[in-house]
Amino acid sequence: MERLQKVVAHAGVASRRKAEQMILDGKVRVNGKVVKELGTKVSNSDTVEVEGIALEKEQKVYFLFYKPRGVLSAVSDDKNRKVVTDFFPEIEERIYPVGRLDYDTSGLLILTNDGEFANLMTHPKFQIDKTYIARVKGVPDRDKLKKLERGIKLEDGMTAPARVKMQSADPKQNKSIIQITIHEGRNRQVRRMFEAIGHPVQKLRREQFAFLTLHGLNAGDARELTAHEVKKLRVMAETGKQH
Repeated sequence: MERLQKVVAHAGVASRRKAEQMILDGKVRVNGKVVKELGTKVSNSDTVEVEGIALEKEQKVYFLFYKPRGVLSAVSDDKNRKVVTDFFPEIEERIYPVGRLDYDTSGLLILTNDGEFANLMTHPKFQIDKTYIARVKGVPDRDKLKKLERGIKLEDGMTAPARVKMQSADPKQNKSIIQITIHEGRNRQVRRMFEAIGHPVQKLRREQFAFLTLHGLNAGDARELTAHEVKKLRVMAETGKQH
């Protein structure tokens, strides 16, 4: 189920704000009835008409994208910065990123036009694993890494337990490379976790999302997910089983 104004906007009829106004003005019908209430939810089986014309149902598409640093996880930007959808000029469907990667973070991002799938992938209760490689300042000792593993108290509450692995340590250069796997998706979470133990992140890349990896892709590259991959991700989210 998706909000009516979102469905209208995704069909390319109007912006989200204009779609809301069209609903308030009585220009939108669902299954033949005028709907004026914002937030009304509709499903794929509902027929939505705008000014008497039925919306075309978009084919669902799913992409795996290697987001470069310095690109926004958004579909537009009022400051004219590069956004992830700039890398998909040939795609007619109105795709959007599933969750976010920070402007300065690179790595694996999924884009789709399937709202139900996006919710499955991002809602914390579905616990999809996300693995990051972080280059951090200094060399954290075992006790500090244990804190990350147990959960760190941040301003928005305790983080869930994480899996942490030191990949390399360079005391001379005062830096370390650490792999961390979490299943939450709070704003700048990995960066804040490392800041909390006194080892700020200098560079961050998301290497893996569930079983998906960046294998064969360079920054800025994308590929379509296979039907099997999409189905497997759905099953993992719905059952809570990661493998």
